[in-house]
Amino acid sequence: MPNIKSAKKRVKQNSKRHAVNIARKSAIKTNMKKVVEAVERNEIEQAKELLKKVQAQLARAKSKRVFHANTAGRKIGRLAKKVAAAERSQ
Repeated sequence: MPNIKSAKKRVKQNSKRHAVNIARKSAIKTNMKKVVEAVERNEIEQAKELLKKVQAQLARAKSKRVFHANTAGRKIGRLAKKVAAAERSQ
């Protein structure tokens, strides 16, 4: 445990930030699963709406450095590819 005042503050800040980051990642994973499920049920319009929501969440997570930029882009690309393929097959 740190003894210096600024180090104690940094520990508190890090634990708060960690909790926020975990919550943000969890919400993104949940919404990504919802997009995939909507595609599997052939609900293309719902999948598109959810995809927009996930894209916004990933963009924010990228800017907050929860995800690396390439990771966020890869996740968006894979989801968009699934939605587009389902739309074409319909």
